Amino acid sequence: MRADTIWTNARLLTMRPGAAPIDAGVVAALDGRIVYAGASEAAPPFEADTVIDCQGRWITPALIDAHTHLVHMGSRAREFELRLQGASYEEIARAGGGIVSTMRATRAASVAEMVAAALPRLDALLAEGLGTIEIKSGYGLEPETELKMLRAARALGEARRVRVQTTFLGAHAVPPEFAGNADAYIDQVCEVMLPAVAAEGLADAVDGFCEGIGFSPAQIERVFVKARALGLPVKLHAEQLSNLHGAALAARYEALSADHIEHLDMAGVAAMAAAGTAAMLLPGAYYFCRETQLPPIAALREAGVTLAIATDCNPGTSPLTSLLLAMNMAATCFRLTVAECLAGVTLNAAKALGLEAECGSLEPGKSCDLALWNIEAPAELVYRMGANPLHARVWRGQ
Repeated sequence: MRADTIWTNARLLTMRPGAAPIDAGVVAALDGRIVYAGASEAAPPFEADTVIDCQGRWITPALIDAHTHLVHMGSRAREFELRLQGASYEEIARAGGGIVSTMRATRAASVAEMVAAALPRLDALLAEGLGTIEIKSGYGLEPETELKMLRAARALGEARRVRVQTTFLGAHAVPPEFAGNADAYIDQVCEVMLPAVAAEGLADAVDGFCEGIGFSPAQIERVFVKARALGLPVKLHAEQLSNLHGAALAARYEALSADHIEHLDMAGVAAMAAAGTAAMLLPGAYYFCRETQLPPIAALREAGVTLAIATDCNPGTSPLTSLLLAMNMAATCFRLTVAECLAGVTLNAAKALGLEAECGSLEPGKSCDLALWNIEAPAELVYRMGANPLHARVWRGQ
C-alpha cells in the first residue's frame, strides 16, 4: 500500500467509539488523509516516502476548540477587577461594560489589526496540538464590523495551518444605537447582516445569545428561521445565567450544539437528545465567573447527549487559550471522566461542528490531523495544569 508518511512505534488513542488504546500502533497517510491507523501487527505492507519512529510516544487526533471568540480587540482586565470586588456579569454589562466594551474596540480595528491581535491566541492553542478551531463574530454588532470579523477569522486559517470554522454571532448583544429596541436590531441581523454573510460565504453556522441580557427566545427564533432559509446550521448560547428554554428551541431547529447550559432543565436535556444536539461545556467561563450552578452532567450522560468541551476564549468571561487546561477544569469542576474530556476536545467537538466525517478521530478517510505527546498515559493530558507535553503537531499529513 502506498503512503506519503508512516508514523511507527506509537501508542494510539484513536477516539473511535468503543475503541481501546493501541500499545503498538501505526498511522499512515496519503495526500493528507489517513489510510491506516491501528495495530502494527495488522498493518498492511507500506511503501512510504517518509517513516517516522515515534519512540513509544502517544498519538491522538489533533485537538478541536469548537467554541471561541478568538477575534476581538481590547482588554477587559478592569472588569475582572470589578468582579473580584463583587460586581456581577449582568451589572457590568448594564453599566456599559461587557460585550459592548469589546464592541467599541473591535469596530475601530481593521481586518489586518484583528488578525494581528488574534494570532498570539491562536498560536497558544496550536502549541497544544490544535488542528481545528471555531471562531465567532459578535463584537461588531453592525454589518461592516461583523463582516470584517468573519473575514479576519478566515484570514487566520490562511496565516496558519489550521482548519477554521466561522460562526456568525450577530445576535450577541444589543448595540447602543438600538438601546431599548432589540426587535429592530434583530430586523437588521435578519434582513441585512445574514444575507450579506451568506452572499460572501463567510459563515459555516449561525449563533445567538439567548438570555435576559441578550435576546429572547422569540427573537432568537427569527434568526434561526432566516439562517435555515439561507442554508446555514445553527447553534446557541443557552441557559448560561437563567433558564429561558433556549436549548429546547435550538433543538427544534436541529442545532449543532447548545452551549454553556448550566441552567438546563430536564425538558431541555430530552429535546437535545432527540435532536442530536451536542452539549458544549465551557468550564473556563464557569470558573472565571465563579459560577455555582453546574450543568446537569448526569442527566446529559443518561440521555446520551454528546458532551463537547471548548475554551470559550473571549476577553470578558473566559480569557483562556489552553484546551489542556479546559479539560482539567471540565474534570475538576464538572466531574467529567478522563475519557469524556478527551472525547470532548476530539470526536465530540468535531460532532458539535458537523465535522465528524472530516476530523476528530484516527480513521481511514479522515484528515491526517495528529498530536504526538510525550506522556506515559492519556490521563496526563487531563491531569496536569500548566504543562504542555506536545512533541509534534501534524495537520493534513504535514
